[in-house]
Amino acid sequence: MSSRGLYVAGAVLAAALVAAPLPAFAQAYPAKPITIVVPFPPGGATDLVARMLGAKVSDVLRQPVVVDNKAGATGAIGLSHVAKSAPDGYTLVVATASSLGTNPAVSKVPFDPVKDFTPIGLLAAEPLGFAVHPSVPATTVQEFIALAKAKPGALNMASFGTGSVSHLAGELFGSMAGVKFTHVPYKGAAPATADLIAGQVSFMFNSISVFVAPAKAGKLRMLATAGAQRSPGLPDLPTVAESGVPGFDAATWHALLGPAGLSADVVAILSREFGRALQLPDVREKLAAMSLDPQTATPGPLSATLTRDVAKWKKIVAETGIKVD
Repeated sequence: MSSRGLYVAGAVLAAALVAAPLPAFAQAYPAKPITIVVPFPPGGATDLVARMLGAKVSDVLRQPVVVDNKAGATGAIGLSHVAKSAPDGYTLVVATASSLGTNPAVSKVPFDPVKDFTPIGLLAAEPLGFAVHPSVPATTVQEFIALAKAKPGALNMASFGTGSVSHLAGELFGSMAGVKFTHVPYKGAAPATADLIAGQVSFMFNSISVFVAPAKAGKLRMLATAGAQRSPGLPDLPTVAESGVPGFDAATWHALLGPAGLSADVVAILSREFGRALQLPDVREKLAAMSLDPQTATPGPLSATLTRDVAKWKKIVAETGIKVD
């Protein structure tokens, strides 16, 4: 073929490539609204974190970020929905230590907590709190243990779902302290806390952020923090470990993930913008008021935390013989 013929053929090919539609990964992201699934009812700490950060990221990305509450089965319903979604960055989930760490350790869930999701980043972390209704005649962990031993099974423990971190933290506490109680599971932190405040249940392990306001109002009494160290926001509140149950440690976290197969480019955009949102002074102030510790929103730490927690809770379930109700 002559040089002129090669030139014409090349020009035709170039024109065809320009006219062809760009593949999805090459188009600008995001090009439409993003949905963040919260696998719990509205009003809990996970829901508040998702809505606050989603609003900040929406302003920067110039696309709506919509929070969709899909509660049930300790987060398994919402997580299953996301795991089956297209890995295009438009369906995400804010998951927790309960939904991805503890629930798969005791329940048969329709997803693999590690293989079926793409980590984007940890958003916030916090120890759990141990709180009782004011009618419970105990002002310390030791007084509570004595009361529970005197009346085995009489005290009712709320949790935000069978297999949740609040459930397993309570079961671990019962095993380590040598006490028995009745477990009452709910479909989320908000309804469980509401019934604790109403006196329908006796006590609960839950995010400190959920307990702070009602405790200040005298609607419940916090006995301890369940983490390894005291909470910086509540320095006078002792840990369960230093209150007579040495070695006790139960914490939770809130993290952003997408379906497996999410592109590295999309992960980088989301990680960057959620990370920036977490550095905003008003966001950090609100998180501090909720006793939440902002994280880096990067994939590496989340991947390590998830792998560690899945192994940790499976081991605890095996050692304590915890059974699903």
